[in-house]
Amino acid sequence: MDLHQNYPGLWDLRARAKARLPRFVWEYLDSATGAEATKHRNRAALDQIGFLPSILHGPQEVDLTTSFLGRDLPLPFGIAPLGMSGLIWPDAEGHLARFGARSGIPYALSTVASQSPEDLAPHLGSEAWFQLYPPKDEDIRRDMLERARKAGFNTLVLTVDVPVASRRERQVRSGLTQPPRLTPRLLAQVAQCPTWAIGMALQHRGQGGMPHMRTLDKYITENSKGLSSTAHIGYLLRTSPDWDYVKWLRDNWQGAFVIKGVMRAEDAAPLEQIGVDALWVSNHAGRQFDAAPASIEVLPELRAATFLPLIFDSGIEGGLDILRALALGADFVMLGRAFHFALAALGTAGPAHLCDILRKDLEANMGQLGLRSLSELKTLQIRNLALQSNPADLNA
Repeated sequence: MDLHQNYPGLWDLRARAKARLPRFVWEYLDSATGAEATKHRNRAALDQIGFLPSILHGPQEVDLTTSFLGRDLPLPFGIAPLGMSGLIWPDAEGHLARFGARSGIPYALSTVASQSPEDLAPHLGSEAWFQLYPPKDEDIRRDMLERARKAGFNTLVLTVDVPVASRRERQVRSGLTQPPRLTPRLLAQVAQCPTWAIGMALQHRGQGGMPHMRTLDKYITENSKGLSSTAHIGYLLRTSPDWDYVKWLRDNWQGAFVIKGVMRAEDAAPLEQIGVDALWVSNHAGRQFDAAPASIEVLPELRAATFLPLIFDSGIEGGLDILRALALGADFVMLGRAFHFALAALGTAGPAHLCDILRKDLEANMGQLGLRSLSELKTLQIRNLALQSNPADLNA
């Protein structure tokens, strides 16, 4: 089957994923918080960013390689962490870690994933990132860092934009709890998705056929069970970090250190002084706070405020969006939902197909712009397409 004929874009993968997943799983993956205004703002703001096409360049080859955090990478994007990734598709973390290793692109494992650092140790490549939700207890904190280091993770990502549990009303209405429990209502949905159900039963035999947060197993107590899907065991263990917490992590982690969830330019300088290696500009794809601006709107402000490398996420749906982020100051882009849409749509073939979609889209749009390398994006004039009658230069 020609996957590009049947699934030429991310929206095709998204539609197939929705059809193959139980409704409560789909709501967990696709939902944001509140009225989902921030999620929609991410998309609308990206659509306003335009470029002037360039002509008469003759035949040209496009180079998509990039350098990030001192390492040469084949592509300007990687796989972002997603909590309970294994709920979306059986062995999701394993599939994505192995694909990242084969492709040479970063793969980030969440603290609240359904597989532990030890589970993934045999499958990690050279670009293995561990995303930390900050444990309150210092002994647990030290233990998590040591487990990640021993497993082969070389980059630590501290997520700082989740000081409290978000509400995610669609997710709550779906009936999902943590750990997931198959109520009659949810079982009726599972029965309509046999491929997902059989794979999940085989993957999680002895666990009721459902995944749970394996990294946290050794820290669980009896009072942590039966929580809602937005207030899981991770919230009982973790704290809302402060500046001293970031300093402690910098002192106790020897690899690259990234802060995820930065949206204010004034936070850049203090983080530089602490010694972090990169900032991750993100509004958590609209999953935490529904009054946040689009991440792409604040990206130029962060770029002007710091010399640190910038990672970007939130709203990316194709190669053109990746170019938009890079042109506005990002050094690298991460995608979370997209890779899980691909897994749910096509199973093990999904991540490679999505990567090929993004590569082809990058090449096609760079061809329209007369670009031979990603570094040339910094020279582009950017247009605000919302101002139809008098386009403004956003670089000004």
